[in-house]
Amino acid sequence: MDLLKKNRAWEWNSSCQGAFNNLKAAIIKEPVLALPDFTKLFEVQTDASDFAIGGVLMQEGHPIAFESRKLNEAERRYTVHEKEMTAIVHCLRTWRHYLLGAHFIVKTDNVASSYFQSQKKLSPKQARWQDFLAEFDYSLEYKPGKANVVADALSRKVVLSALLSTTSCGVLDTIKEGMEHDPVAKQLLDLARKGKTQKFWEEDGLLYTTGRRVYMPRWKNLRRLLIKESHDTTWAGHLGQK
Repeated sequence: MDLLKKNRAWEWNSSCQGAFNNLKAAIIKEPVLALPDFTKLFEVQTDASDFAIGGVLMQEGHPIAFESRKLNEAERRYTVHEKEMTAIVHCLRTWRHYLLGAHFIVKTDNVASSYFQSQKKLSPKQARWQDFLAEFDYSLEYKPGKANVVADALSRKVVLSALLSTTSCGVLDTIKEGMEHDPVAKQLLDLARKGKTQKFWEEDGLLYTTGRRVYMPRWKNLRRLLIKESHDTTWAGHLGQK
């Protein structure tokens, strides 16, 4: 692609969009994306950048699932070590149903994170992380950044995702407005921004929970609006089979 050339001006055209769509289609098909085999060892690779975290769940070199999200305002002020730990905690929470009850490996490109299990002095936030991680049977290993390319790319892909998003801005704005009128949502959002909850996190003014599900505030007819947006467009709905 021309965009990969040195000193090339950024210009996203139909050719770029086509290449991006082909790449997405290739990633989610066999043999790239594999089904989990619970008789084999799982491996979680994570990474963090200044503004996002990412990870990949793998078995024998084949990706099972990808995950990434932006860091909220409070998380962006974390130290490098804390951002890396945020990536680990988030990915283990997302893939808990795969990982709980069996031994697995976590690989990170931050040396300090590989010693987290034996760390004696912990902040309240770090202590909560350690309590959560104690649920799992895992080994934490250091993997240099140059070798951790997938997780590194996922932790930096958010800028491109924002440029390519086709989600209706009107719906998202309505959800954000509803957050201001829902007392429970406002309380959860405040806890998420302060890093005082592990079940929710804030991203672009929206509240997310496990599985990257958006919290829907109780305000007006938001659920009906979301269903309409999801099913009454030319690119959505249930198309059936031919």
